[in-house]
Amino acid sequence: MFAKLESYPAPLLELVAEAKSAAKAIPPLFPLSANVAVNPFLGQANEPLAVTSARLARVAGARITPDRSYWGEKLDAGHITEADILDALSGLEGKFNAPSLDDVIAALRQPAEQPKSLPTVAELAADVSGTDWPGLIEDRIGVWAASHFDQGQALWQQARAGGTFSAWREFATRDLTPEIHGLKGFGAFVADTNRSHWRAIGRASERLGLSTEASATAYHRWLSTMGGWAQYARYLLWDAELKGEQDNTVTELLALRMVFDEALHELYEDQIADKWADVVAAHEAPVTPTTDFVIDAVLQEAAERAQQRQLATRLLPGSVRKVPDRPQVQAAFCIDVRSEVFRRAFEAQDSGIETLGFAGFFGLASAHRAAGSDVVEQHGPVLLRPGVCSHAAEPEKADLTRRYTARAKRAWGRFKLAAVSSFAFVEATGPLYAGKLMRDALGLVGKTKTDPAPQLDPSLDIETRIGMAKTVLNAMSLTENFARIVMLAGHGADVTNNPHESALHCGACGGHAGDVNARLLAGLLNDADIRTGLRGQGIKIPADTVFLPAMHFTTTDRVSLFEQDLPEGDWSSDLEQLKNWLAAAGQLTRAERAARLPRANKATDIQRRAQDWAETRPEWGLAGCRAFIAAPRNRTDSADLEGQAFLHNYNWRKDDGFGVLELIMTAPVVVVSWISLQYYGSTVAPQLFGGGNKLLHNVVGGIGVLEGNGGAPRPGLPWQSVHDGERLQHDPLRLSVIIEAPREAMSDILSRHAEVRALFDNGWLHLIAMDDQGKLSWRYDGDLKWSPIQTGLDADRAIAAE
Repeated sequence: MFAKLESYPAPLLELVAEAKSAAKAIPPLFPLSANVAVNPFLGQANEPLAVTSARLARVAGARITPDRSYWGEKLDAGHITEADILDALSGLEGKFNAPSLDDVIAALRQPAEQPKSLPTVAELAADVSGTDWPGLIEDRIGVWAASHFDQGQALWQQARAGGTFSAWREFATRDLTPEIHGLKGFGAFVADTNRSHWRAIGRASERLGLSTEASATAYHRWLSTMGGWAQYARYLLWDAELKGEQDNTVTELLALRMVFDEALHELYEDQIADKWADVVAAHEAPVTPTTDFVIDAVLQEAAERAQQRQLATRLLPGSVRKVPDRPQVQAAFCIDVRSEVFRRAFEAQDSGIETLGFAGFFGLASAHRAAGSDVVEQHGPVLLRPGVCSHAAEPEKADLTRRYTARAKRAWGRFKLAAVSSFAFVEATGPLYAGKLMRDALGLVGKTKTDPAPQLDPSLDIETRIGMAKTVLNAMSLTENFARIVMLAGHGADVTNNPHESALHCGACGGHAGDVNARLLAGLLNDADIRTGLRGQGIKIPADTVFLPAMHFTTTDRVSLFEQDLPEGDWSSDLEQLKNWLAAAGQLTRAERAARLPRANKATDIQRRAQDWAETRPEWGLAGCRAFIAAPRNRTDSADLEGQAFLHNYNWRKDDGFGVLELIMTAPVVVVSWISLQYYGSTVAPQLFGGGNKLLHNVVGGIGVLEGNGGAPRPGLPWQSVHDGERLQHDPLRLSVIIEAPREAMSDILSRHAEVRALFDNGWLHLIAMDDQGKLSWRYDGDLKWSPIQTGLDADRAIAAE
């Protein structure tokens, strides 16, 4: 039993606080089974880009803004103007020593100096010894961690008793590799460390001469050297906190990493003491951005204001699409940017089609158990705990058949991979796999069996279900004028041989496909008792309206209808017409997307790519995302937004008390900020926040991918997800959030949600108010203040004055 933290001496408690803070500075890495986009700057949301640039330069040697040549080309092409740069400079007032317009223009013509992180003890020891100590440490931690954190991929696993630090101590005291390379007595050194990882951190900090001031970024530096292992540990902390629990895995990893440097410092102290003292002094200095970092932040802001100006032009009021008093079909799609392209194509089929945008979990964050399984999946935003439980129920015999089949497949797979039988397996049955290899190579895959309709936990009483239905319909701004068919389309990706498949699924559904949530909501709204209850709440759904769940496959733009879930009734003619429209919309969408995908010369190439096991770019996912718009559909339905905008239906005039607005700003907006900033981070800092090269990937522990056969998992998006081999396919811009609502209401919400406000106050997101004419009229400047957006004429006058 370890002593309680409260009993530790005050100096150690200060270091514990700094270690916990450093743990929060690391972004979480969600496992591949539910891989969702993560804001890599999550731990820096309370500081602006220029400060974070200085911080990550110190602790990771990473540049987090594009090369200046990238912006120089944009300026030369007229995509960014000097007026945009002046606008960006005006936003710096009172924050930093602002450069002039001439300073910024001059900086564009010369490359910025590449940041260099402060060295660790291991790096200093490598310089004087010629031994690659950082590489060896990465290798030994990787070998141990791949087994310790394994989620079922490995056939053998080391003991995990006592926690992460204890498990590593057991491994390290028997691992002779460091000693063979010259770190004599390392096993005994590890055995001499305190079993409490907090005391191990305290001893290492004392021996390395770390003050409390230096420890903040020094700890962050050590954690950054562990890459995806530290980030996976941060996920464990995130998951624990969501459940109201605690997890120390991140700080235990910090402790074991510090033990390596403590041992190396003891070995090489005479040669590196002075240099290490200089490093400690540098860590003690406040994190302050240089002029270069400020200029890079100005250029980033200027580029984002330029794209907002271009977006404003696209959203200028034009011809309003006329929809009949009662639409023939209403189709609710996820706000995911990929649905914007399909919605345009679908609406083009007939004036009787109306589309809506809503978060893809359809307001039902569910802990779901699939048919034939006891595994509970979280089908909802990772920011939220599941609000309901659900399961796919089927007869006992069918359930047992699924389970027996799954067990047989697992047993066969383990037989193939086992240490002894794997060799005999290849000799005896290898040739039998020729047919399967041919089928996979030609994309000849069979149909997968659909789960039965999911059902909500029967313990939910009728009043609770009615309340859920009302909340969702209000949030969708769909409380009247219901069409005969209301299609609820979840989305997912049908790809093969892709470890990052879940990243192409629905982020609002926890990295799963959205069919479960769409089917749950449709079942709820088709229930006669629910409809009776809704009428008492003022929402009258016509008797001939049916809610139809569907699945939009984003890799092929095929929409599958769950007709088997419909209640009794005759909708055959409506469904036939709907299928024709969906098929035609799919053709249009594929033709538009083919122009952007490498080696996709025509629309028919799109379908083949999803089944090609060698295809590294089955689709672009959310690459290109740059705006979130919450407004009535008629504000955007005449604009071609090129699959770059998240579109959320919202009518503030129907939002009494602005409860829906608050939900939008604190849930969907935060989710899409994670998506936007993951694409941004993977683009501008691929070595730190990117997933590396898909061609070199190997799955480790079911957690993530290694680039090669060792080291740490690579977080973020693979390079092939943001680059086509010649140019970037994601323009590295922070997201612009555009909402048609009173500014006072938005300010009030921000004043009550500090974490959301920090994203806007520090520029990680932009907030713009749309007026009653659909114009982008007001910009949020931070500190709950707004300023009117200048017109082109105003900008020209500003340049002349400069």
